[in-house]
Amino acid sequence: MELAHSLLLNEEALAQITEAKRPVFVFEWLRFLDKVLVAANKTDVKEKQKKLVEQLTGLISSSPGPPTRKLLAKNLAALYSIGDTFTVFQTLDKCNDIIKSKDDTAAYLPTKLAAVACVGAFYEKMGRMLGSSFPETVNNLLKSLKSAESQGRSEILLSLQKVLNGLGGAAASCHRDIYKNARSLLTDRSMAVRCAVAKCLLELQNEAVFMWTAELENVATLCFKALENSNYGVRVAVSKLLGTVMATALIPKQATVMRQNVKRATLEEVLELMATGFLRGGSGFLKSGGEMLKVGGSVNREVRVGVTQAYVVFVTTLGGQWLERNFATFLSHVLDLVSHPRATQTHVEAVYSRRCVSFILRATVGSLLGEKAQIAAAKDICQAIGKQMKAVEAVVNDTNSENKSGAADVAASQHVMVCALQELGSLVQSLNATASPLIQEPSIGLLETVTSVLLHPSMAARLAAAWCLRCVAVALPFQLTPFLDRCAERLNNLKTSPEAVSGYSFAMAALLGGVHQCPLGIPHAKGKMVVSIAEDLLRTAAQNSRLSLQRTQAGWLLLGALMTLGPSVVRYHLPKMLLLWRNVFPRSLKELEAEKARGDSFTWQVTLEGRAGALCAMRSFVAHCPELLTEDVIRKLMTPIECAMTMMSHIPSVIKAHGAHLKASAAMVRLRLYDILALLPPKTYEGMYSCGVLQLQPNSASGSGALEHDPSSIYLRIPAGEAVPGPLPLGVSVIDASVALFGVVFPHVSYKHRLQMLDHFAECVKQAKGVRQQAVQLNIFTAVLSALKGLAENKSSLGPEEVRKSALTLVMGALDNPNPILRCAAGEALGRMAQVVGEASFIARMAQYSFDKLKSARDVVSRTGHSLALGCLHRYVGGIGSGQHLKTSVSILLALAQDGTSPEVQTWSLHSLALIVDSSGPMYRGYVEPTLSLVLTLLLTVPPSHTEVHQCLGRCLGAIITTVGPELQGNGATISTIRSSCLVGCAITQDHSDSLVQAAAISCLQQLHMFAPRHVNLSSLVPSLCVHLCSSHLLLRRAAVACLRQLAQREAAEVCEYAMSLVKNAGEKENSGININPFAPGAGSRRDTHSRHQGINITETGLEGVLFGMLDRETDRKLCSDIHDTLGHMLSSLAVENLSHWLMLCKDVLAASSDMSTATPLGGGKDEESEKKDEMDDDTMFTTLGEEDKSKPSVAPRWATRVFAADCLCRVIMLCENANKAHFDLALARSARLKNPKNDFLVLHLSDLIRMAFMAATDHSNQLRMAGLQALEDIIKKFATVPEPEFPGHVILEQYQANVGAALRPAFSQDTPSDITAKACQVCSAWIGSGVVSDLNDLRRVHNLLVSSLDKVQAGKGSSSQLYRESATTMEKLAVLKAWAEVYVVAMKIKKEAETKPKRVLKSTEEDEDDFGTVDELPPDSLITLVQPELPALSRLWLAALKDYALLTLPAEFATQLPPDGGAFYTPETIDTARLHYRNSWAPILHAVALWLNSTGFNASESTEETAAAMPNSQKHATSIMLNQTPGTPPTTKPLPEINKDRMHLILGVSIQFLCSPRPEEPVEHVTSCLQALHTLLDSPCARIHIAEDQLLGVELLSVLHRLLLTWDPPSVQLLVTGVVQQIVRAAQDYLQEKRNTLNEDDIEEKENPLALGEGGESGGLVPGKSLVFAAMELLMFILVRHMPHLSSKVSDSPSHIAAKSHLSEESARLVAATVTILSDLPSLCSPAGCMTILPTILFLITRVLKETAVKSADNQVPPPVSAALQGIKTIVTLPTVKTDATQKQWTGLIRSTLASILEYSQPEASKPVLDEVSILTAIALFLWSASTEIIGVQCLQNGCMNRFKSALNSCDPWVQAKCYQLLLSVFQHTNRALSTPYIHSLAPIMVEKLKAVERSRPNNNLELLAVQEGIKVLETLVALGEEQNRVQLLALLVPTLISYLLNENAFASASTASKELHEFALQNLMHIGPLYPHAFKTVMGAAPELKTRLETAVRASQASKAKAAARQPPPTVHSTPTIKLKTSFF
Repeated sequence: MELAHSLLLNEEALAQITEAKRPVFVFEWLRFLDKVLVAANKTDVKEKQKKLVEQLTGLISSSPGPPTRKLLAKNLAALYSIGDTFTVFQTLDKCNDIIKSKDDTAAYLPTKLAAVACVGAFYEKMGRMLGSSFPETVNNLLKSLKSAESQGRSEILLSLQKVLNGLGGAAASCHRDIYKNARSLLTDRSMAVRCAVAKCLLELQNEAVFMWTAELENVATLCFKALENSNYGVRVAVSKLLGTVMATALIPKQATVMRQNVKRATLEEVLELMATGFLRGGSGFLKSGGEMLKVGGSVNREVRVGVTQAYVVFVTTLGGQWLERNFATFLSHVLDLVSHPRATQTHVEAVYSRRCVSFILRATVGSLLGEKAQIAAAKDICQAIGKQMKAVEAVVNDTNSENKSGAADVAASQHVMVCALQELGSLVQSLNATASPLIQEPSIGLLETVTSVLLHPSMAARLAAAWCLRCVAVALPFQLTPFLDRCAERLNNLKTSPEAVSGYSFAMAALLGGVHQCPLGIPHAKGKMVVSIAEDLLRTAAQNSRLSLQRTQAGWLLLGALMTLGPSVVRYHLPKMLLLWRNVFPRSLKELEAEKARGDSFTWQVTLEGRAGALCAMRSFVAHCPELLTEDVIRKLMTPIECAMTMMSHIPSVIKAHGAHLKASAAMVRLRLYDILALLPPKTYEGMYSCGVLQLQPNSASGSGALEHDPSSIYLRIPAGEAVPGPLPLGVSVIDASVALFGVVFPHVSYKHRLQMLDHFAECVKQAKGVRQQAVQLNIFTAVLSALKGLAENKSSLGPEEVRKSALTLVMGALDNPNPILRCAAGEALGRMAQVVGEASFIARMAQYSFDKLKSARDVVSRTGHSLALGCLHRYVGGIGSGQHLKTSVSILLALAQDGTSPEVQTWSLHSLALIVDSSGPMYRGYVEPTLSLVLTLLLTVPPSHTEVHQCLGRCLGAIITTVGPELQGNGATISTIRSSCLVGCAITQDHSDSLVQAAAISCLQQLHMFAPRHVNLSSLVPSLCVHLCSSHLLLRRAAVACLRQLAQREAAEVCEYAMSLVKNAGEKENSGININPFAPGAGSRRDTHSRHQGINITETGLEGVLFGMLDRETDRKLCSDIHDTLGHMLSSLAVENLSHWLMLCKDVLAASSDMSTATPLGGGKDEESEKKDEMDDDTMFTTLGEEDKSKPSVAPRWATRVFAADCLCRVIMLCENANKAHFDLALARSARLKNPKNDFLVLHLSDLIRMAFMAATDHSNQLRMAGLQALEDIIKKFATVPEPEFPGHVILEQYQANVGAALRPAFSQDTPSDITAKACQVCSAWIGSGVVSDLNDLRRVHNLLVSSLDKVQAGKGSSSQLYRESATTMEKLAVLKAWAEVYVVAMKIKKEAETKPKRVLKSTEEDEDDFGTVDELPPDSLITLVQPELPALSRLWLAALKDYALLTLPAEFATQLPPDGGAFYTPETIDTARLHYRNSWAPILHAVALWLNSTGFNASESTEETAAAMPNSQKHATSIMLNQTPGTPPTTKPLPEINKDRMHLILGVSIQFLCSPRPEEPVEHVTSCLQALHTLLDSPCARIHIAEDQLLGVELLSVLHRLLLTWDPPSVQLLVTGVVQQIVRAAQDYLQEKRNTLNEDDIEEKENPLALGEGGESGGLVPGKSLVFAAMELLMFILVRHMPHLSSKVSDSPSHIAAKSHLSEESARLVAATVTILSDLPSLCSPAGCMTILPTILFLITRVLKETAVKSADNQVPPPVSAALQGIKTIVTLPTVKTDATQKQWTGLIRSTLASILEYSQPEASKPVLDEVSILTAIALFLWSASTEIIGVQCLQNGCMNRFKSALNSCDPWVQAKCYQLLLSVFQHTNRALSTPYIHSLAPIMVEKLKAVERSRPNNNLELLAVQEGIKVLETLVALGEEQNRVQLLALLVPTLISYLLNENAFASASTASKELHEFALQNLMHIGPLYPHAFKTVMGAAPELKTRLETAVRASQASKAKAAARQPPPTVHSTPTIKLKTSFF
């Protein structure tokens, strides 16, 4: 393939390869040329042009295939337009000669077609340059058109289209000829030709004015004829032609209007013409009336569908604004279509016409109009409905019975009503909450209008009105409850009108069915109301025969609808329901016989309807309340079901007796019975299978679904993707249900029954004749397939030989059936049978049978049937099971696929091949190459008109790519060939004209990209996908978006870049003048250029902008979710880099909400004038084209898109959070911006963020309000602490207070739904707690919102208690309490910080009062002052909420303990939903309660009277339960300690319950809140005593915390846990101390006893599970090992453990420190024996921590763990409790070993990091200090300690020396002389030496100076410690050393600062020592005269300098030290 990549065709290479591969080689070269020509240098091209032209023209006559000729023509044309055009006419003549040639053989055809293609391409590319030669070319083409076969005809027509396109208006002279010739071919036999004609005429109408003036009617008639017997492709092409021509006739294009004076058609004329097609089809008005009658009435369905599509094209072409202005006319026209008798001759046809009209409305109103225009459209629809209804009422009220036409009008009006109401419903539902103006404006009267239709005489209209009401209620849930009430009320008032009973019950059922789409639900009482109404209807049904039918139906319908409310409602009514069901059916055969005897036809009808209704309600129950289906309930349901089955067997005789009109009711019963049986488990009706399930009448019902076929569908859930439920007609539904049930039952039937059924089927097929036979067979096959599928799912077998045989006979007979659907079913059934039988021999037999058939058979039918059978066999048995037949199957299918004579055989065999490739997986690898080469050959040769073949080829290609899979990345020769073949295949299919084939190509490329991303060329793929995004085919758009989604996951940036390149190229093309006509190919009107070229409608917003735009137009669920994902991937990879771009995108989308009027930018007067001006001025067409496209957004973004944009905003904030600090720091961002203006940071866009959140939060749409509030909360949380650089002390958010307040206020209004208010409370608390606003007065605005909500909670009414489910009120109240709790927590935190601050500031306040006295005292309490007044009420409500929560978290088995009438904030009916709300809000409330209890010290007793007063009566009882009193007892019987104990238990219970197993999805804030609450609680003495008294409580809490640590990792959680543990340990310590003290007081004689208290007792044993110490140690050990794994021998010995020690992070260090501190506290909880048990472990851990963390740091900081360890050692060594005789020896050993191990650790080693000697020395000193001599005075230990001190003294680090001196000082001063003496003897001499040496190397810096000073202090201490007689000797050491530090005068001047300070220090000390020991001092000084002189000199100098200083008093004393410090030495 690489050889093909050259500018000229590589002819040597071509000659060397085999014949079969040449076409592929040529195609690959043409593909390469296509890319290269555009990019190549013009001169290079011109050099080689001659040779290239030769090669290309040579290829024309080498009979190229369709894709090759297309590319060939394209390249030749491109070559001429780039290079010289000298020889173009020669080439053109050559082509013309080929076309004229008389050779009609099949072999010559490809050459002819290639010549035709070349001619077309030349004209398209060069247009008027070839102008002179065009008449000849056109005549030539038209001549050959007459004699050509179908392929030639379509190719010639497409070429003509290109000629017309290239020449534009210049070809006017040929227009009529082309029109005449093409016209007749619109009804050609070949569908491909019809499509080509339509495309050609579409091009023609751009310039040929006569087509849409004089010939308009003829064109329309032609199009109608073309639609007869058409396929999908033809319908698309013809409807596009028809719609465009009609639109042009109405509003012609300016250019053509300028040229000729044209008479424009009026809207009425155009619509009239279209209506003709819809109503009369192709017959039109050309035939006389007589002929019309002969033709027979009904219009061919294809025509009607085609015209429907043409209407849509017509409106789309004219555009949204046109529709907006003319909507009323258009609506009345479209509705007239469906009221015309010709459209509704039969019921099925009427339903079909309705579907068509609904489609027209949905496709235009739904996607072309913006939200504002849609609201206007809804008003128009309302008026239309109202008008119709008035007419109907007039007829109904008109008593004159002769009014026959009136009755017909009423019948016709029902269809109008259905269409109008369905569209109205869909409109309101898509508008969602933005439709609220429709309801609120009384002038529109939407509700009155719709409810008036509920009384329409026709059931269809009533159902449609009910459905419309359901849509309105789902869109505007606040209307749901009022609607229900209104309907109930009307039902009661109009009980006597049959229509009213039926209509209002429909409406109520529909509304109940919509409840599941409204998250807030309806009040629970409505369920009771519905039950009572239904009961009443059923009870009174028998009273009035005029009403009995309606009442029966209505009653059961309502009960069925009630079931959709789910188990929580139905549970209460179940016993009553079971009773009703039992009573509807006869109890016994006797009763049944009696019924038969006495019933007449009317009572039977009512009875059957009632029973059908009862079964229907049962089905609804089983479907919607599976939780209630216990064994018992199923048993009770089975009784009536069995009765129904028995009754069904008697029905035929009843129908015989009373007439056939009962058939429908009987069928309904049967349908309901099948439906419910299919839902119940088959085991329950095991014994009753024998009832003949199957019905086998023929019935077809495509497109005839309608609500009136099954009223129960009004309340069922709609299957995804359908707008309105459309149940099929009864007959069809019954068959469908029986087939489904057969599948369920068959696997459970005995083999005998199975055989009987199958034989019965075979018999039925034999007996049926003609058309009926096919229908019966179809039904039977569906049933058999369903049964086999059931068997496969149940993993059961088909049965013994005879059952198999019977089944096989059935199946095999159908494999040769002429009906393709039957053949498909038979193939499937065979595959399924093989799967179920699962025996190799059986499979082999089947395969062999088909092999033999295929080898011999020549007819199409059996070849297709058996090839499919092979595919299905492999598919269902799988690759392993059918492996041995693979070779034969593949070879046969490959052979069949090459049969060019029958495209049908090719299609079926390729389809089977694709099945085999898919199911064989890797086993197919050996057949990949032959299969691929076949696929390529066929792609290059099969004519494009055989689209099915191409679709199957695409499927095969995809399957092959999947099979080869990741291997495709390889570089081997074979893999490269396979890969390039796949790419060529994709290229061919991508270029095909059929959308399905293109979609297959895209998914193939997507697969390729997944396996071999490097080899897929995105630069060409992405632009082609972007063009598909605007395709009119949903499938293509789906495929393109799915592919983009995958690409954006890995390479979002590249995707966006390539998409933008599309814009640039488009711009260049426009300007380079290649395409002179600004209406590129086939553009319709001006507006159409917009819709056609949307492919290049990527503006500067890029692909993202296009995708956002698509979200407004698309309704397909999958497509929209893929667009969301694609945008999500792009956002994650690109948003942080291009912040402003993405924020602008979101802002533009959201801005639509702030100003709805922008939805139609061109509305209003002045623009209409500009419209007119446009039409006048020819030039405007060229100039405005560019701007016009931009100025006209198709529709303003709809609410769902805006919600998505708001979510995107939140995601951008989150992404920035993970990116760069500067995004949230204004100062940083500004400085970075200065360095590089391209830098962009979120904080710079803060005002935009706030504005967007504000716009969203104050919108009409509730979803958008939620998203906006969420965004606002995110913004507050992320930006609360960002300081404002220009105003220090302020934060950046402060300036947006007004916006935040304004965004929140509407959410607290009376009519806001609870979920929004709840969210707003959340935002309020975030805002108040964020500390952004410090001024109380500013905070009050938001604070007042919370205060008012709190009042509402206390008043006991939620804002919306009457409209929604009770749990909505629960949600709102809890949200308010949670918000208050959060504010209180923050307030207390601020208060605490203010209290712990040092009071320094206050001193300064006393000095200057006015300055900041006031300021400083306010802020600490500011927030708390807001909460304080509400606290009494709040604390009560909080405790109540916690009690509720505690009750609700009880496991199910304690359900009986729950209070029967609910809690403080929930009702028992809504318990399940309430749980969720409690789960979201308990944590902050718990924390707040703990803070409150702690701050009041548990002193607040509950005064029940005021609690009760604060709540309304309904809740008084609940409150009293809450406070644990029986309602009768007098209040406040409990003493305070009791109440406190309850509160403690409540809080601990809630915490322990939660911490036991917090669900992983639980937010971490809940865990932290809970731990903080515990910590706070244990701060108060009352709680400490409580937890210490009951030791098991503490143990339990510790083990729960330990569990929590196992699952929750964040360090913040671990720190909080250690805090709580510390509190528990402290509580225990205090308690124990208290106990010991009391003991001490009691028995002063026995001193020992109190110490033996504590854990471990006398024996020292700790019991796990009872021992607090053990539990604490377990937990602490876990934390230590988590952060320092080497502590655990298990971890460090395991092979995976890596020895390298990492440095502890700051958080870990704090944690370890906290842990060590607690560890060292534990021994104090034990008895002496207990201490001995735990101390070894504790000491080991502490010393190890010391060893691991005492690492030297640069700044000599002591890490927290080290100081904690040292403190711990001190605590333990000084333990008072352990000095008992029993433990003395053990204790000594312990302390000695600890010291020994510390000494051992500190052995300096090369491998270890440098130990921090200071910490180790400190540890040693601690031992020396605290432990007694007899313990540590052992020789070996002493030596060790001394060595450590020696090495420290000799350390080169002055810091270590200084610290060492300090520690020695403390050791030397030890009171126990025995301990200190050895150290003094050993270490003092070294010290003196060190200090003497200082004279020679004076200190250079402060640290060294410090070391010397510390040393001297030690010496002085020693002098002081020495006895009098030794003093002289000691001073003789000290004084000379000091004097040696003095400098003489000259040296002093030049010495360094440190040196001078040393001099001063020495002098001071000497002055001090002299007077202290005068005698000894003199002795020493006398002994050494030179010392004396030095001292005297120094003293003099000092005095002199002092005197000088005194003389120069005025200037301040500054030591003018030289700036350059000299290193002076004195030798």
